Amino acid sequence: MKKLVTALVSFALLALFSTAATAGNWDKIRIGVEGAYPPFSWVEADGELKGFDIEIANALCNQMGAECVLVTQDWDGIIPALLAKKYDAIVASMSITEERKKKVAFSDKYYNTPARFAQKKGAGISISKEGLSGKSVGVQRATIHDNFITAEFGDSVTIKRYATQDEAYLDAVAGRVDLLLADSIAMDDGFLKTDNGAGWEFVGPSYSDPKYFGDGAGVAIRKGDQDLVDLFNKAITAIRADGTYQKINAKYFKFDIY
Repeated sequence: MKKLVTALVSFALLALFSTAATAGNWDKIRIGVEGAYPPFSWVEADGELKGFDIEIANALCNQMGAECVLVTQDWDGIIPALLAKKYDAIVASMSITEERKKKVAFSDKYYNTPARFAQKKGAGISISKEGLSGKSVGVQRATIHDNFITAEFGDSVTIKRYATQDEAYLDAVAGRVDLLLADSIAMDDGFLKTDNGAGWEFVGPSYSDPKYFGDGAGVAIRKGDQDLVDLFNKAITAIRADGTYQKINAKYFKFDIY
């Protein structure tokens, strides 16, 4: 019995010392990014990651005095990969919703923009259950937009789900969907202002109900890493205060998306 107690005490002390040695040791932070959501993130032909999310991630790491290691991950698996410790945090325009908070912790928001529908110019579609009846809507799979269209209009429309937003845009251009639903800024800059999206336009109101769209986009972190949550919160506040955020924002948008 004495040997068992000694062994248990030794194990507890080892665990304590191990935790103390690693807690707060964030000199290198691995950040999961999507790389398929312009203007927030995309991959150049040479493999370089670019976009608002990418620059914000680097700015936050710099503020924390940490090396930033970016890891690309498909959206469908982005939270499971965080929980599997493929990386330490997610900076990928992930909205802070109650459903997601059951799985991960979040920093404070670093931006907040509404969702909108888009249609072919002149299509004359009315955004209501009656107006959308029989129409098809393209959304990125497992997003807040997917949840919203399913809950609010799922009994009226045919929902076509895509792994990336770019795939939804391509099907829209090909005439395979009647409408798109996405973040208004991402769709405006990433589609409507491009040659491919020149024949499309916004339709209907903006949507920002926290029930579906949360409280803005935040950095997702494992629940056990509260010290990292605190570091990101302080860094977000700092880059807003010193002008770093505004400089990055101005490169991509004509107004403050915060």
